[in-house]
Amino acid sequence: MWRISDLVKISIIASDLSSSGAGRWGGAVRPFLLSQALKKIGCDVEILGFVDANSPTNISHKETSIIPIYSNKYYPGFLLSAKELLDKISGDIIYAYKLKPSSLGLALIKKMQTSRQVFLDIDDWELSWHGGDNWKYHPSIKQLARDILKPEGALRQPDHPFYLKWIESLVSKADKVTLHNQFLKKRFGGLYLPNGKDTTLFDPNKYDPEVSRIRYGLSDYRILMFPGAPRPYKGVEDVLIALENLNQSDLRLVIVGGSPYDDYDRQLKEKWGRWIISMPKYSPTVMPEIVAAAHIIVVPQRDTPEAKAQFPLKLTDGMAMAKPIIATKVGDIPEIVADTGYLVEPSSPQQIAAQIELIFNDLTGANAKGINARERCIKYYSIDAMANILSGLILN
Repeated sequence: MWRISDLVKISIIASDLSSSGAGRWGGAVRPFLLSQALKKIGCDVEILGFVDANSPTNISHKETSIIPIYSNKYYPGFLLSAKELLDKISGDIIYAYKLKPSSLGLALIKKMQTSRQVFLDIDDWELSWHGGDNWKYHPSIKQLARDILKPEGALRQPDHPFYLKWIESLVSKADKVTLHNQFLKKRFGGLYLPNGKDTTLFDPNKYDPEVSRIRYGLSDYRILMFPGAPRPYKGVEDVLIALENLNQSDLRLVIVGGSPYDDYDRQLKEKWGRWIISMPKYSPTVMPEIVAAAHIIVVPQRDTPEAKAQFPLKLTDGMAMAKPIIATKVGDIPEIVADTGYLVEPSSPQQIAAQIELIFNDLTGANAKGINARERCIKYYSIDAMANILSGLILN
């Protein structure tokens, strides 16, 4: 791994640092992984982003300066927040996290002001949340007036789909682009930079699974774990249908963190509550102990544009902790897991049920496969692997 000989400061702009955005997992998501990898090669790093008074951030990230900017969600008030953020950028390189006006747009403004390099990191296809290429905006004159003139009009939102579609045309204005899967690479071009896991923190040798299960009240069950926020495209329902079909009383799906977006958790519990154990979100330093309690990690993504554009972090949670993983053949998942996991077709509860039985019928063999998954994670999907790629990006 190359280290940067002269100290380079990187300013990462994260459009949403609130507790419902990048700040939700307290430092375990993409901008903080970038920060860890950049610091490993000798860079100084600051992370700037917007929060609102109702959803502040409570991130404390070792050795990284976190600069939250309280934001008005709508124009014209947002312009004052944007100016405050721009004034506080002090890096030699500006690294925009997410293809949004509130990140890349501001980074490009700073580039015009200072001629500093702009890197762009794309970890989602933002338009996929609004219908993707099928999204259209054809308002009547009255609707257009309402969208512009009302205090909370649609076009007063800085990251409205209209602006998201427009900002895609400015990707080429970034000096360098990184992204974490082939779907995004084909769409936008750039350098493949997979999500890395801190495999020193996520080390199964530091945790006793049975002790973890006892500590968190899980020792009576065989545990399938979904660490993250369930949403329909993530396929949690397919796992619950599989458990319903198996109808084995000691099987449980543990959902860690829950959804901050809507009441989807409640909907799941209303229908399949007998199979669900809900756990709150935990800090990144506690998550390895939580994952240690699992017998199986499940990543049941469905075949949707949102899923194809993602690199599920729960994959590397399981791989780093040497857990058997059941995952679907969606996006880059087959390439990431390769032959170290149990792959099924998307939206296939029957196949998930079959893999659950296969794993528990030979748990020793499944755990051996998990050890291979950890080795693969260290080689290709660790913070060190990210750092190697980033060192070449900055030096070239």
